[in-house]
Amino acid sequence: MKSHSSFIVSVSKRNNIEKVQETRITEKRSEQGSNHTHFDLRKSLVENLFVMLERAIIKFIDPPLHLSVDPNHVLCDNFGPVDELSPTECDIIHGSSSILSSLEGVYIRIGPNPQFTPNGPHHYFDGDGMMQSLRISKGRATFCCRYVKTNKYSFEHQVGSYIVPNIIGGMQDLGPFLARVVLYNARAILGHYDMSKGFGVANTNLAYFGGRVYALCESDLPYEIKVKDDGDIITLGRHDFNGKLTLNMTAHPKVDPNTKEAFAFRYWATRPYLTYFRFDANGNKQPDVPIFSMKQSSLTHDLAITQKYAIIFDIQLGVDPMNFIRGRHLISVDPTKVPKIGILPRYATNESEIKWFDAPGINILHVVNAWDDIDDDGSEVIVLVASNILHVEHFMERLYMTEPSMEIVTIHFGTGTVSSKSMLIDNLEFPVINQAYVGKKNSLAIQVFYSAINEKTPTKTSMRRTLGVVKLDIFASENNKDKHKHIVASRMYGENCFGGEPFFVARDPEDPNSEEDDGYVVSYVHDESSGESKLLVMDARSPSLEIVAQVKLPQRVPYGLHGIFIREKTFKKI
Repeated sequence: MKSHSSFIVSVSKRNNIEKVQETRITEKRSEQGSNHTHFDLRKSLVENLFVMLERAIIKFIDPPLHLSVDPNHVLCDNFGPVDELSPTECDIIHGSSSILSSLEGVYIRIGPNPQFTPNGPHHYFDGDGMMQSLRISKGRATFCCRYVKTNKYSFEHQVGSYIVPNIIGGMQDLGPFLARVVLYNARAILGHYDMSKGFGVANTNLAYFGGRVYALCESDLPYEIKVKDDGDIITLGRHDFNGKLTLNMTAHPKVDPNTKEAFAFRYWATRPYLTYFRFDANGNKQPDVPIFSMKQSSLTHDLAITQKYAIIFDIQLGVDPMNFIRGRHLISVDPTKVPKIGILPRYATNESEIKWFDAPGINILHVVNAWDDIDDDGSEVIVLVASNILHVEHFMERLYMTEPSMEIVTIHFGTGTVSSKSMLIDNLEFPVINQAYVGKKNSLAIQVFYSAINEKTPTKTSMRRTLGVVKLDIFASENNKDKHKHIVASRMYGENCFGGEPFFVARDPEDPNSEEDDGYVVSYVHDESSGESKLLVMDARSPSLEIVAQVKLPQRVPYGLHGIFIREKTFKKI
């Protein structure tokens, strides 16, 4: 096990591929689909016509693809899609019965996994949602891999080809995008696609609230899913909460561990640019609170809650339909915009009490946690721990250059100012905490969270791979001048082994005396040399995050995005 300093230094070595990442592909994808110009006799004449028109767009209208939306580049190696797999029993390589009993339930991670090989522009985030689940029960582990059966997935599966224009990759240039929209609308008019049933991909995150589990993506409504006793995963359908939820919803709702309420929002390209709302403990959606005081579009990905407030972010990354006319990407960065943080009472019924704070240089992507506090002068403050994108201008085309910084942000009510302190700038992402501490401060002298640590520069794709996991103490001693003082434990996955988001599972969540880090950190890890994937179970209290159990998985597990663990007791209630 390397020391914390050498651990960080080892991942900061850059590969000599900067020039490759910056260049554009200058050749048309004339080879793609060139051997498939004949009619498919299994399809109708109209459907074959649509396919021919799509190929014409690719050949004659699409510009040369940037590497960030070239499917041959984006979907290589373990970022590439896999097939569905029915429930399959796995080999538990090692792990005691007491450890396995603490993990009884189901761990699910979700991520983009296109069901068809894209021909046109395709961003990694455009892929259909695929769930990779591991059910542990009575000492046995069962793995399953299923698509979220969204409206988009189901219809395209029936037709056998892409139908819906990619939300991100397809919006790079006006001409090709309009051509695809015309084609898409033609299908809808002819009854080949029902737009009212949604067009999202449900590929970003999973959440449990109101007694239900949802697959989420911020381009659509949630899709309810269910894990069966045999480990299989089924999609129950798109959920609009009795007609009270419209358009879309964040993929990162926050659930209060005590009240069981969920707090969420949606953003849009037109006013109101952001709308806040919440769900009661039974999952009943409460009325919308439109935030008209937000003056510009913001691609707000996450929010935070405390015991008193909801915290929203107005960042420099936004969506502007006029960009098409200006010859820019739909999603772009406004460098002149001053980011803001909005503080709203959790139970607000309108935006009259919202307070906005200028937060220069703070573009929040993922939130670790937040809590209410008092400063040395006795004034009210909110402390926020989150991942800040230092170079947001690279978010769409050069994601590996965004350089996230894990920061402690303090919002001062008395002075109306925001201050921030960087804990670490070492490509830390996918932070997770013990979910029992959401929205509150630990009363002890420590407060910890876990984060994936990514390679500095990707070797083959525009997405960075995860080299290991670190445990950080937010309240590390101020007297310690080591730049890595907040790191209290770490583990690298080994040569040519890469993981994804870690997830914390408490050993005994019902024990009131258990400490915040009393539990396990779990993650899927893939060995690119052998092609094998495993679930690693690490002791969250060990200085080396010692591996205490491993499960060998029956097929490759792509790196994916976010996940959830649902305990057996909760599982039985769903």
